[in-house]
Amino acid sequence: MSHEQTAAPDNTAVRTALWRALHLEIDAAPAVFEDKVGLMLAAPGEGWQNRPDMGPFTRPFRASIVARARFVEDLLATRIASGVMQYVILGAGLDTFAQRKPELASGIQVFEIDQPSPQAWKRRRLVELGMGLPSFLHLVSVDFEAGDAWRERLEASGFNPQEPAVVASTGVSMYLTRDAVAATLRQVASLAQGSMLAMTFMLPIELNDPEIRFGVERAAEGAKASGTPWLSFFTPAEMLSMAHEAGFKTAEHVSAQALGERYFTGRSDGLRPPVNSEEFLVATT
Repeated sequence: MSHEQTAAPDNTAVRTALWRALHLEIDAAPAVFEDKVGLMLAAPGEGWQNRPDMGPFTRPFRASIVARARFVEDLLATRIASGVMQYVILGAGLDTFAQRKPELASGIQVFEIDQPSPQAWKRRRLVELGMGLPSFLHLVSVDFEAGDAWRERLEASGFNPQEPAVVASTGVSMYLTRDAVAATLRQVASLAQGSMLAMTFMLPIELNDPEIRFGVERAAEGAKASGTPWLSFFTPAEMLSMAHEAGFKTAEHVSAQALGERYFTGRSDGLRPPVNSEEFLVATT
């Protein structure tokens, strides 16, 4: 068996899928975001709910994960309604939009971009689970470390550069250098007029709310220990400035606090994403 066939997705992709599943299992209704497919893909085995990274101290981060997923797919639905036919997910991990929302996804072209090994693993898991790869779903393998240009690979997979797209990048920018983030912004800004980017970024840790700072520091230490250190943090002003410099026509900061108010107000369990942690840039071409 080749390494590519046996490689699994990275820890952060699995953790994200499991947090989304845990939200349905232990948080009060109504669910902010419903995803059971990611758990099926990850197949973590018995007792996964007792993993240390599923513990109570990770609760606000679980809220952040479901908030960002809901926000992106709400934006996407709005853009599809206005005629956008292409959706690009940068660093797709165990994203399951195509499997969960076939009625929306089948009317557009969905492009998931990730490293070759996890893409091969995901392709195999989708086949094993009997879901397969529908014609509208394109798994685009890009070896970022080898310097592959994702735009070229994307277009080779059937992406139409003349037509607008929604591009999502959540939980990725902190693993990239500042220069790589700037390059990504320029590449997305050069897409067809009417395209939209929704990208999350991490605030500098010293700006995080005190009650979550310890958890963020632990997450940063864990990322470093597993060989995928966090490299970039941005203030909202820096992110907006970079977006304008990259050539976007409009750029907006959507705060974690705004997402909390939009999706978590009035919950019986008090679940809410931490404010001043992972924030959104929403920019249009």
